[in-house]
Amino acid sequence: MGSLREECGVFGIFSPEKQDLAAKAYYGLFALQHRGQESCGIVVGDDGLFRSYKDTGLVGEVFTPTVLSSLGQGTMVVGHVRYGTTGGNDRANAQPIVVNHIKGRMALAHNGNITNSAELRKELELCGSIFHTTSDTEVISYIITKERLTAPSIEQAVNKAMERIHGAYSLVIMSPSKLIAARDRHGFRPLCYGQMDDGSYVVASESCALDAVGAHFIRDIQPGEIVVFTKDGIRTIEDHCGKSQQSMCVFEYIYFARPDSVIEGCSVHSARVRAGAYLALEHPVQADVVVGVPDSGIDAAVGFARQSGIPYGVGLIKNRYIARTFIAPGQSNREDKVRIKLNPVRSTLEGKRVVLIDDSIVRGTTSARLVKLVRDAGAKEIHMRISAPPFLNPCYFGTDIDSRDMLIACHHTIDEIRDIIGVDSLGYLSIDSVTKLAAEGHCKGYCTGCFSGEYPAPIPENTEKNKFERKLSESEDAE
Repeated sequence: MGSLREECGVFGIFSPEKQDLAAKAYYGLFALQHRGQESCGIVVGDDGLFRSYKDTGLVGEVFTPTVLSSLGQGTMVVGHVRYGTTGGNDRANAQPIVVNHIKGRMALAHNGNITNSAELRKELELCGSIFHTTSDTEVISYIITKERLTAPSIEQAVNKAMERIHGAYSLVIMSPSKLIAARDRHGFRPLCYGQMDDGSYVVASESCALDAVGAHFIRDIQPGEIVVFTKDGIRTIEDHCGKSQQSMCVFEYIYFARPDSVIEGCSVHSARVRAGAYLALEHPVQADVVVGVPDSGIDAAVGFARQSGIPYGVGLIKNRYIARTFIAPGQSNREDKVRIKLNPVRSTLEGKRVVLIDDSIVRGTTSARLVKLVRDAGAKEIHMRISAPPFLNPCYFGTDIDSRDMLIACHHTIDEIRDIIGVDSLGYLSIDSVTKLAAEGHCKGYCTGCFSGEYPAPIPENTEKNKFERKLSESEDAE
């Protein structure tokens, strides 16, 4: 895996009775930790009173028993784990965002990336709005709050706001009396809900978070749908449904989601096994052992082994007690972490022709280091297979690939990449096969823009992640 960074994870509960929901949110966010490790936050709603805590760091570090107990009991909770696609990593940009306005409070958690956030923010600032963060999530909160001034309800304000907000967003919103889940009309990012035995409804980015709190899965929220949870039950608003082609990010199945999640009716594990089988058909090779790069390469390696008949072997052991490599600030630190993150199993690799399965190559630096580890362990040949097509284009809908500059496949041929990372052969999954990975599900379309350059929605003019954090000398509007 290169240095591709993930999205975020959102979580929420609406309970018929007052209870300790902060603890349940903790477990839900822990299950979604793979979606973001920069910061996290929890907001508990208790009869219109919001108690919140958020900070940079992992869920287990930020939410100590003392912090969780300070959040008290309530009937609603919203939680978030963040990797920021817009805005820097600091406490101010942590979510959920809490807004106090004349029509009441609102807490909002967002997964995705708003493609017209720069235009919307400028419009709001010219009307006197003052921003406290550099994230696009605050833009969403302002648009909803502005619509709420004239809308008869919070859900209608969200409905009106969705007409103005473009791009990718899965939202969980808490008002004093309602929990609302909303998904953009393309359905770029996953969002689902379920129910616990006590009647509480749970909303989450992935079904694995429902499992973590003992909720049974009910269904995915449709692209464009707004689901409102109140003491009177559930109701939906479908004004934005069916207006755009569904375009689930296919990389959710390749890498982002946890393998035990089910997204749009398809097991993520099954999709990854299928990717490995397609790889074996598209890029066959004579070898002795198939090895998956932990964690997201393992399922594809199983599929490759089954299809090819080459035995699967455990060739790399992951240190579970460090965070993912991209958290390290700076490339040199990132490479230091690769050295302690993975350790080769010499007995599996020594003297063998190895098929090494990974989910992607972004910059190529991590892959080169990984190949050297396997080579130093005695592998005779290394044949790398990637369970995704080459990254050739930026992503504008929830990951931080905001330019082609750092994408190795944009500047080198596959043969050149093979030589750069030091493998004997290299094969990528085809775009045709990647769109078939979730064949068992009911998704009607996928976004493959980062591979094909064909995007299902308009892309922004300003694609910088830190576009709201420029120096004075870089700003056109500063005095």
